[in-house]
Amino acid sequence: MPSQVKRPADSYSPLYFLSSVGAGGVAVTFFMFLMFWVPHPDRPVPIFEDIVAAWARGNLPQQVAIAIAMGGIALFAVLNLKALVWNIAAIGRFKQTEAYTKLRNSNAESTLAAYPLAVAMSINASFIVGLVFVPGLWSVVEYLFPAAMAAFFLTGLFALRTIGHFLGRVLTKGGVFDMTAHNSFAQMLPAFSLAMVGVGFAAPAAMSATPQTVAAALVLSTFFGIGAILYGLYASVTGFASMLHYGTARESGPTLMIMVPLMTILGILFMRQTHGLHVTFDVHASDAETMMFLIRLVSVQVVFLLLGTLVLRAQGYFSDFVLGSRTSPGSYALVCPAVAFNVLGMFLVHKGFVAAGVLDKFSAGYWAITAVFLAAQAIAVLLVFRLNRQHFGKPAARVAVPAE
Repeated sequence: MPSQVKRPADSYSPLYFLSSVGAGGVAVTFFMFLMFWVPHPDRPVPIFEDIVAAWARGNLPQQVAIAIAMGGIALFAVLNLKALVWNIAAIGRFKQTEAYTKLRNSNAESTLAAYPLAVAMSINASFIVGLVFVPGLWSVVEYLFPAAMAAFFLTGLFALRTIGHFLGRVLTKGGVFDMTAHNSFAQMLPAFSLAMVGVGFAAPAAMSATPQTVAAALVLSTFFGIGAILYGLYASVTGFASMLHYGTARESGPTLMIMVPLMTILGILFMRQTHGLHVTFDVHASDAETMMFLIRLVSVQVVFLLLGTLVLRAQGYFSDFVLGSRTSPGSYALVCPAVAFNVLGMFLVHKGFVAAGVLDKFSAGYWAITAVFLAAQAIAVLLVFRLNRQHFGKPAARVAVPAE
């Protein structure tokens, strides 16, 4: 009964898994500080020993950046896992309700793909925590890669099973998919889930020194990456056609920006593959080519950020669902674009502009551009705290509005 709802989150939706995804993503944004500001010449990523060495010989600004990064990673990794555990328990209860049966027979069944998405994000975030806080981890990393790939394989099977159930129902029974309720990019969530699994598989391709591990990672990450691209093409084209006809569903408006995290995940996936091909199989790509690749992806992000902001402002979404008293679990989808813009932007600055000689690291121009992406990170941090307070705060008379 509505009178028994004490918090908006007590009116459960699988989209609440995005609260875990968002927190994990913010942890990654703090890892970017270490990735690009802590020297790690012998490894593709910084580890505990690199961070300790940088702290010992660094100046005060670098030490402050390291402290902020490690604190941010620890805090948001905890929030990530806390939200994941809460969601797993909550969805277990939700499956016993009539609302779950109704969801499984509607367009919103695709929101269940947020579950494997959150699991894959937590695996990625946990690996970062290990790199940053566990001494000596790199000495056994070749043993960890197969274990990580096994975890991603199981998560990938979970994602494929979830998506397969949805597609099997809508593609074999005519008339069960409501095109009038397809007026958003909500159906892009399965593509997001597949891409997150794919980028996890791509990590050993970039970091392993074992050719067989790299090859296996290349195969599996390519499969899930291509799956994400194909599904994303179908969902975006049909969704945009429905939006042109029926207008954008208000509660699902934030999904218009889902292309932003998708570009980041796929971009990192392909960059990891390129690095693995370079180190292990002697395939080379120039810094200028990498810069242009990143510029194209960030350009796509900017287009969809502008489109999403335009529609959400016109619908008054921010004033109602972010700054106002109304709540929707779909609001957590706003965290992912801010996170993704920061992460891919940091890669553009360092692996693109600095590597290609366009910018000098730590110059005025460098900081001017980096400030834009740091602002995106700040927005993501504020959104996580704001939305958590709105949805999980103790006293609330509001009921969450489910997103299709």
